Order: sequence, then C-alpha cells, then structure tokens
Amino acid sequence: MVKFIHCADLHLDSPFKSRSYLSQSIFDDMQKSAYESFKKIVDLALNEEIDFMIISGDLFDQHNRTLRAEVFLKEQFERLKREQIFVYLCHGNHDPLSASIGTVWPDNVSVFSENVETYQTITKNGEEIYLHGFSYQNDASYENKLDAYPSSQGQKGIHIGILHGTYSKSNTNDRYTEFRLEDLNNKLYHYWALGHIHERQQLSDMPQIHYPGNIQGRHFKELGEKGCLLVEGDDLKLNAQFVPTQFIRFEKATIESDKTSKQGLFDDIQSFKSQVRKNGKAIYQLKVVVNSDQLISEQDILQVHEMISDFEENEHDFVFVEQLSIKNKYEDQNTLVKEFSPELIDDTTVYDGAMNDLYLNPKASKYLENYSDFDRRALIEHAEELLKSDMRGE
Repeated sequence: MVKFIHCADLHLDSPFKSRSYLSQSIFDDMQKSAYESFKKIVDLALNEEIDFMIISGDLFDQHNRTLRAEVFLKEQFERLKREQIFVYLCHGNHDPLSASIGTVWPDNVSVFSENVETYQTITKNGEEIYLHGFSYQNDASYENKLDAYPSSQGQKGIHIGILHGTYSKSNTNDRYTEFRLEDLNNKLYHYWALGHIHERQQLSDMPQIHYPGNIQGRHFKELGEKGCLLVEGDDLKLNAQFVPTQFIRFEKATIESDKTSKQGLFDDIQSFKSQVRKNGKAIYQLKVVVNSDQLISEQDILQVHEMISDFEENEHDFVFVEQLSIKNKYEDQNTLVKEFSPELIDDTTVYDGAMNDLYLNPKASKYLENYSDFDRRALIEHAEELLKSDMRGE
C-alpha cells in the first residue's frame, strides 16, 4: 500500500489585481490565501501520515517570487521532514530552474533536474516506488521529453510519472510540453501526476491520470473549490480523492427577488449571503433577477452594493460581492433588436441612408471606420443601453 498527496500550481505570491475598494482585512486574507491553502495541505499530509508529497510545478510566479514565499515553503517542508515525509517536486514554466532559488531545501525534498530522471523510495509498508519526471529549465519549454521517460514494463513496484504540461485536447492557449493520452499510457505507469492546468480534471481511470488544479483560485476564471488529491492504493489499483483546502472561493451566482426597493433588495442579498456563509470565505459575482418591469436606477444599485460591502468588513467568513448586477426578469427577452425583422436589419438601403450624412462629411469621415464592417445587431443593442441609461437618470 502507498499513500501520497498530489498537488500543483501553488503560485505563491501570485499578484491579485488592485482592489483598493476592499477592507484591509479582506485584502490581507486574499494576499495570504495560497499560503493558507498549502498549510492545510501539509496539515492533511501529517494527519493522514502519507508516505510522500508530489508537487507538479509552478510553486512560484517567476516575476513575483519573494523571500517570504521561499522561507514559508522551507518551514512547511521542515514540518514534513520531522514526520519523515518526503517531497518530490518539479519546476514548471512559471518557476523554471533558470530563475535560481536562494533557499536550500531540507534533505527530505527532491527536485527533478532539467533532464528526465527517476527517484526511488520505499513506503512505510515496504512498497517500492519509482517517480519519473523533469523540471523546466526555461519559462517557455515546448520540447516534448516524454520519449525520455522510461517504460515500467517488466519492472516491479509502483511507477508514477510527474509532468507539468498540456493535454493535447485542452482548450488553453498556454501549450507547454503538449502530450496525448497514448503517450502517457505507453509508459505503463500506475499514476500520472500532472500540473499546469488550473482546473481539476481526471483524464483517465486506468491508469489514473490527474490534474489536481491549482490550490487557490485568484479570480473569476478559477471558480469553486481548490485543493489537492489524496491518493491511496497498491500496484493493482490507486484511488484519488479530492480534498478542498482553498482559503477563499471565487463564485458566480444568480438569485431572484420580488423586491424593487433598496431595502428589499438589500434584505434578499443578505439572506443569500447568510445561506452560503457556512461554506467559508468567498468572493462573488452576483446577478439579481427582479420579477418586475420597474426599472431600478443605477444610483439605487450603487447604494445597495455599498451597503452589502460595508456589512462584510467585520465578518470572519466574509461573503464579498465584488460584482453586482441587478436586471429585470424580462429585460433580456424584450430587447429592442427583436422588434426589427431580419430583413430590415439586413436592408442596406435603410442602413446606408442612416449613415450617409455622417460619412459624407469630410471632417468626420476621416476619423471613422468602414461602416460596412459594423455588426448591426450590436449597434441596436448599444443604442438600447444608451436609452436605458437615460431612463435611469445615469
């Protein structure tokens, strides 16, 4: 039997965009969120008495790496060392070997070099483990080193591949060390510990091939729970269980309200926050759909937003609504563009007639783009937004 933790993409000291509108306590929590998440991962490792931990790249952000982050990691690795728990890590595109680290890790930590190499260890139960991997030498490593990974065929023990790279069917633009499932399967390993993609994904069951995702969301493209995988089993079957460790969640939600007054909207939003507060600290994009045709002014929305934000300053498990949208239920259904037939929108005579006076003016036309390239539906939708803003008194 073997038991280990697989995590990746710590991104310690990853910068959060300027959020000057946050209270100091909430902003401080955001700044330390990745640290707190990794501390929980180490707590889990100690409580579960694992054999070792795998970190599949991007411990740091290259241009934001700080002494604080290095000292913190060393302290956490020392905690593991005291319980004879080993750490095997590779460096990814955000923390390549070329960006030297000033800290010397304790001797329970093994770092893969730029060439594929194998580390061997024996678990508390006497199981032989072989870990194969490499670190990025530079931040733009596109070369495929999978051919250098040894096959496990005919060898005893549990074999684990560690790779910071991009699955060929992923839709990400950052395509580092791209691979196909066949490439991994051909090595006949028991487990592949992947890194680089920040969304948790299981690519295969036999063998187990996993992206654990990053350990802490940083914006609304990294929603929900984040953490690590606790893996346990033997050479016949390994099982991976996700364990959430995030300090703060980024979430999107939509609620309905029958209220149109500021007080009514405030009460309904506060009620929603009370329901989700038990899930821990969170930052939300919240859309409120109002069951009414009555327009709500931007000034009223702004006041509601300020009130619900002020309420969170002294909450330990804050639920901060960073982006608030309040829309009428039928607003999207009764859009102005639907009043125009497709034939009318496509009618060049009407369109050219509307544009001619402006584009025939020599003083104006030299500053204008070719109007034949414009999206006519988008123009109508923009006009409707201007009309609504005027009706709201913005």
